[in-house]
Amino acid sequence: MNTTMRADEQAAANAAVLEVTGINAFYGQAHILFDLDLTVRRGEVVALLGRNGAGKSTTLKSVMGMVRPASGSVRFAGRDVAGMTPFRIARLGLGYVPEDRRIFTGLTVEENLEVGRQTSRDGAPNWTPERLYELFPALGEMRRRRGGQMSGGEQQMLTIARTLMGNPLCLLLDEPSEGLAPVIVDQMIGIVRELKTAGVAILLSEQNMRFAEAVADRACIIEKGRIRFEGPFAELAGREDVTARFLQV
Repeated sequence: MNTTMRADEQAAANAAVLEVTGINAFYGQAHILFDLDLTVRRGEVVALLGRNGAGKSTTLKSVMGMVRPASGSVRFAGRDVAGMTPFRIARLGLGYVPEDRRIFTGLTVEENLEVGRQTSRDGAPNWTPERLYELFPALGEMRRRRGGQMSGGEQQMLTIARTLMGNPLCLLLDEPSEGLAPVIVDQMIGIVRELKTAGVAILLSEQNMRFAEAVADRACIIEKGRIRFEGPFAELAGREDVTARFLQV
């Protein structure tokens, strides 16, 4: 019986939280994503790598419902969410942190967090403001500061914290390290690692190889809307032919 329980627990841990299969996406008449596949499992960090314009942000927006795929499926927590509106997808437990942050600049840190609050959900960590202040100590020290009075790095942390108030099963991070000072990037590395330990599945779009290598289990390289490489990040480190062809400017 114990063996069966352990097997069931292992199967649950290895189950895909997010499965993207064969999606095609367009902006007007422009074909952006071509039959794109990717998978993210519980407690796993997958880095979506590529040059500017490769299709990274469009992939995240297609998963989140901000760009409606013309074909293919996006399965999240066992449901096909392709074509659903973003707010309905968010209510299922998919969190999205956009590249441009989009905090409420006129609200305080505390008020921004309350905007993101959702009820607890099975299989996801239950986040409270106090728990988030432990994860983001800088926010705890400025909980009554308005968003418009914060630095870029502080706003990025607030955006992630606000998204976590929705108790997501999976988190989409679009260029989380872009424009941040190295000391803040180091803090972000620690935060992503803690989220992974808590069991959150993470798909991050990134160009900073140092950041991605520090947090990611697997890498997917996208180029002109197609996945050109998928595998363990450690394998990518030894593939200079792949990085030179698809990542170097």
